[in-house]
Amino acid sequence: MEKEEKYQFCIDSEQAGKRVDQLLPSLIADLSRSFCQKLLEDGSVLVNGRICTSKKYKTKEGDLLQITIPQTEELQVCPENIPLDILYEDDDVLVVYKPKGMVVHPAVGNYTGTLVNAVMFHCKDRLSSINGVIRPGIVHRIDKDTSGLLMIAKNDHAHESLSAQLAEHSITRRYQALVYHNFKEDSGVIDAPLGRDPKNRLKRSVGGLNPKRAVTHYRVLERFGRFTLVEARLETGRTHQIRVHMAYAHHPIVGDTVYGPKKQAFNVEGQMLHAGVLGFVHPSSGEYMEFSYPLPRYFEDILNKLRGE
Repeated sequence: MEKEEKYQFCIDSEQAGKRVDQLLPSLIADLSRSFCQKLLEDGSVLVNGRICTSKKYKTKEGDLLQITIPQTEELQVCPENIPLDILYEDDDVLVVYKPKGMVVHPAVGNYTGTLVNAVMFHCKDRLSSINGVIRPGIVHRIDKDTSGLLMIAKNDHAHESLSAQLAEHSITRRYQALVYHNFKEDSGVIDAPLGRDPKNRLKRSVGGLNPKRAVTHYRVLERFGRFTLVEARLETGRTHQIRVHMAYAHHPIVGDTVYGPKKQAFNVEGQMLHAGVLGFVHPSSGEYMEFSYPLPRYFEDILNKLRGE
């Protein structure tokens, strides 16, 4: 049995006015809206010390939200026949494209419909076991609302090789992001350590608790006045690294309400961040391989709108 998890949030002026079932998924990472509605129905959400069962309740500034996620039985991850967009596959490695909105591996509130469920169906029992039953084959991850490429290890040898490359910072990972404001310089490096945010355990911040070195290289691809399209290359791969570093540089990513403005530009949901290039040395052949994937359609449409096309 897992211990129940408890969370507490004080609603600020930017969060006020939102329905509680819409606000909870943005406060607690990877919770689906349907799971949050079930928490409300089960009496697991308190507002100012009183049980709130109405998903339509609109939060007010100063409201104290207390959420209890009940203990669950040991998680059983099941294969699901979900289509995969596969760029490459052999006996060692699978390179797949994860669309925006898909969670990489099961967690509280998202037990099905994840990339892991899909990969388990496709690969059967041919996945590395190093990360256990929850994350079989998963060497690295990207956030739910980040689109892009991931490498999956199909055996423990491949997993160890790819993990070692990540540790040595030799994996190529390049992202495109639409950020607020105009970058003055054409390129640069953000070298700022990241740790857990002392005020919110689900967030990361520069400095923070137990900070680790984090380095992001960036260059401007296109300027739009109020917005800039940048390419970000990860030297290290910390949780939320590009999102936190861009916000730290006063250029938060469009759509990122966790680290940027709460109001959504272009009515987009989730950060406009795309992991478009992934390169690594093959675990068995020793050959360097690199893959790329174009921007999602919604991303291109917004860029075309900014270009006036």
